[in-house]
Amino acid sequence: MIRQKYKTIILSIILLAFALFLQCCKPDEPDLPNNPLNGRTTAVFNPDLEYGTTSDIEGNIYKTIQIGDQIWMAENLRTTKYKNGEGIATTFSNELWGTTDVGLYCNYNNTENLDSIATYGRLYNWYAVNNENGLAPEGWKVPSVSDWNTLIEYLGGDEIAGNAMKEKGLHHWDYDPGSTNTSGFTAIPAGSRYLSEDFNWMSIYCYYWTSSEFNNNVAGFLYLYYGNTIVYKDSNFKNNGYSIRCIKE
Repeated sequence: MIRQKYKTIILSIILLAFALFLQCCKPDEPDLPNNPLNGRTTAVFNPDLEYGTTSDIEGNIYKTIQIGDQIWMAENLRTTKYKNGEGIATTFSNELWGTTDVGLYCNYNNTENLDSIATYGRLYNWYAVNNENGLAPEGWKVPSVSDWNTLIEYLGGDEIAGNAMKEKGLHHWDYDPGSTNTSGFTAIPAGSRYLSEDFNWMSIYCYYWTSSEFNNNVAGFLYLYYGNTIVYKDSNFKNNGYSIRCIKE
């Protein structure tokens, strides 16, 4: 009996040591905050594609998708903090939004609805894009005009790439000319905040900033329109509020 008891004790010690060894060998996992926006998006992703995930400093978890040699977020950015943890300023004032050169974010129509924020993301002015603290999560960046051009060319060019980029159906777009979302990009019509004129164009347009500055007043952006498959490329005032899609560095 005593011998059997010792055997049991020794076996227990061995099993405990083995469990501790396995625990030590596990890769470190990020200690992410419990973010209430996660799991609330109503975006319809392409069920035939395999998505990855990434997260930002606030614990927002985003689907990601590989398109050609690039890896993109398949959701709009929704962080309220820069990469270094500093908060991004916000304002309800149209006048301040349209005149400041400070980085700002807002929610469309200043909504606090979690499902809407999770689905459409937040709107940012270009000064937030260009802030030295970094708007994109670690290992990611706001895409340049060149990055966007690479994506568009891979998807067939300016005239038809929007078809492969837009979320399919009428879940969020007011009209669908036959979008397929074959790329998995899942573009959502989040609208914009234009200078001091308040919010407009949700469900009709989606606008994306680039990191490319054209001059002291304007920077590059792209937009998709609900009525066709074109990807439009242009420049506009840095005070405008547009969506952000990040690309892996």
